[in-house]
Amino acid sequence: LRDLLEEKHGIDVSHVTVSESIRRMRKDGVFREALVPNEENLFFSLFEFQFNPEGFEENWREALEHVRSSRHTFMYFLSDGDYQWKTIMMFEDREQESKWIHDFYKEYGELINNLRNSVVTNVLKFGTDPELFEVFQEDNAEE
Repeated sequence: LRDLLEEKHGIDVSHVTVSESIRRMRKDGVFREALVPNEENLFFSLFEFQFNPEGFEENWREALEHVRSSRHTFMYFLSDGDYQWKTIMMFEDREQESKWIHDFYKEYGELINNLRNSVVTNVLKFGTDPELFEVFQEDNAEE
């Protein structure tokens, strides 16, 4: 960051000053640190499923908690329309993905209707452009 400030903006600061500034901003909640996985080393899948009404009352919570707490679950949500549960999962390889599906069906198969698995073959964008936050700020300022 120090080198970038000097190269791009002609600002000369020490590494210590940059480090202290970042530490202070983190403490003040200016930004949060996040782990961003390298999508080139992961396989992504979109799972969509519904629950079978028979046995729903006794088993739905355990099945949902199983998906939600899975270390492979990247994002988990409901969509409108057919009221389907959807999850974006990350795996090291297709074999690991296949085993997860097998184990899930083995445990909750009677409860699950129509588990559809779409392999995400090309991740074209991973993450969000910082400019998006500026748009949110502009929208809030207009309100």
